[in-house]
Amino acid sequence: MANPAGESKDGVLKLDFDRRLMLQFRGSVVTSDAGLLAYRELDDALALSTMAAELLADARTGKNGRHALVGLLRQSVFGRLAGYEDVNDAERLRHDPAMRWIVGGKAASGAAASPSQMGRFETRWLTAARNLSALADLSGRWIDCVHGRRPPRGIVLDMDSSVSPTHGEQERSVWNGHYECTCYHPLFVFNQFGDLERSELRPGNVHSADGWEGVLKPVVVRYRGKVSRIYFRADAAFAMPGVYEYLEAERITYAIRLPANRVLQERIGYLLKRPVGRPPCEVRRYYANFRYQAGSWTTPRRVVAKVEWHPGELYPRVGFIVTNMSRSAARVVAFYNKRGTAEQHIKQGKGAIKWTRLSCRSFAANSVRLQLHALAYNLGNFLRTLATPEPIKDWSLTSLKEKLIKIGAKVVSHGRYVSFQMAEVAIPRHLFQEILRLIAELRPQPPPAPA
Repeated sequence: MANPAGESKDGVLKLDFDRRLMLQFRGSVVTSDAGLLAYRELDDALALSTMAAELLADARTGKNGRHALVGLLRQSVFGRLAGYEDVNDAERLRHDPAMRWIVGGKAASGAAASPSQMGRFETRWLTAARNLSALADLSGRWIDCVHGRRPPRGIVLDMDSSVSPTHGEQERSVWNGHYECTCYHPLFVFNQFGDLERSELRPGNVHSADGWEGVLKPVVVRYRGKVSRIYFRADAAFAMPGVYEYLEAERITYAIRLPANRVLQERIGYLLKRPVGRPPCEVRRYYANFRYQAGSWTTPRRVVAKVEWHPGELYPRVGFIVTNMSRSAARVVAFYNKRGTAEQHIKQGKGAIKWTRLSCRSFAANSVRLQLHALAYNLGNFLRTLATPEPIKDWSLTSLKEKLIKIGAKVVSHGRYVSFQMAEVAIPRHLFQEILRLIAELRPQPPPAPA
């Protein structure tokens, strides 16, 4: 039988447009994800995987496990960081030289975990109540480790919900009328550095603020006594008396959007009248301050109103913010408007990490997958904020994945070492060297030698 078009007898593929070109497929000696090694270096500098291994319980009772639990966790997290969001990808990744060295142990000289091993790890071992609880806490512990190297003076917490569309018979997947799809409705808390402090998977039909206590309170407890000030921002879904009272009891400064109502509109009625004269070409903004007490509130609170008249628009744009801040109204609004960065972080998580890929049947397994995606997101964000040189300081997680992680390399093995011959395209040698230098600065300093 004749060979398929373009294929020679030795398995080499040839191209008709230029017969001098030959294509050889050698997956075990070539990788497309060599940039992951920089993230593995960061993982080692901060001891992140080691910390995780200490918290998670290994469900195996035998002594002949081929891969250590920490290696399985690395394969899950680093695979997601590189864009391989499904355990089916493990069949190819287990032979990838970069992944094998990232997993470590026996995988470095053999192969990483198979799809069946990864499936058991993610859907059986990690779904145990103890491990799922540890995973939910792990992102915060990783962030504490980072802050231990570079302590912040204050923390700004942004809480927001999002949608993870589902496409099968996933447990507790429900139609959501607002998003007009069958989905899950996860809840997230980010800090001002873009780190994901905590997340929780929820059924698709719950209110945006449902279960906020279980997500926010553990974060506040972690920071209690460690930072001088905690700030909180959220949209109108979190405008609830219980939220205000908790934040005030914890002495947390907050700015939360307040839904408009007739009473609030009447308080700023004088600003809602169209200004006299020809409208200018620029936006006109007006602010107001007043005390307000809704029927469900136990005490009056400060409300800041912003009214914007835009050229060509008949009616003004009006917004209200309830706050305990003492800043001027304009500064309160400016502070609240930065809450939009949380939406950008969620967008990065969906685009770069693909954390909406929750395709398991059980709700617990999908909860585990979300937490693994959260760890991958945080590892990616740590490198972005701590170890990116000035020329690439503003790169998003998506850009870093496409240009840094996706560096092609040929692997050459010698007697005593293994060489990754890296391609220099978007990230040349000097930039990669600078990344490694910045990571090295994060390692704990050895104690001074005795005098």
